[in-house]
Amino acid sequence: MDEKGSFRGIFIIMIVSLLIASFWNSIPLIKNSVNAVLNPSAGALLNWNLTYGMIILVFILALFMTLVQKYTTDQKTLRELKEEQKSLQQQMKKLEAGSKEYTELSMKSMKAMGPMFKLSMRPIIYTAIPIILLFRWFADYFALVNFRFFGLLSWFWFYLIGSIIFSSILRKILKVV
Repeated sequence: MDEKGSFRGIFIIMIVSLLIASFWNSIPLIKNSVNAVLNPSAGALLNWNLTYGMIILVFILALFMTLVQKYTTDQKTLRELKEEQKSLQQQMKKLEAGSKEYTELSMKSMKAMGPMFKLSMRPIIYTAIPIILLFRWFADYFALVNFRFFGLLSWFWFYLIGSIIFSSILRKILKVV
């Protein structure tokens, strides 16, 4: 997929995701379909034990996101670009800010950011809609339950912190850039 096609796909997916989130309560088919899938699976885990169920769900989602990241991006190219960035940063540290060489290296570094950004955004095409649907479902589920993890965290903050922790561990284990 070329650069235009890649960003067009991401833009379309983002618009569809926003529409799904907007029409969640207006179009019963969306909400009912998601409930039919998630109530017997994710709902069963949460009904069993809210804290442990949520930990398991966060782990499964982090694993899914990490695997999508690994297999939908060119890991070799990302590693090369990251190494190039690291090398440029080390060279820039040795130079005086504002010097001609520093500016040239800075421009070279900025040029490498575009391809890195493009490569790392591709997984959004595959994950945006499922995550939006899941978040809407979580919002409905926890609105009824009114539970705080460890006495203070809402489901969103618990998910966010847990996903950062699990994703970091999984990215190291699975060698994902």
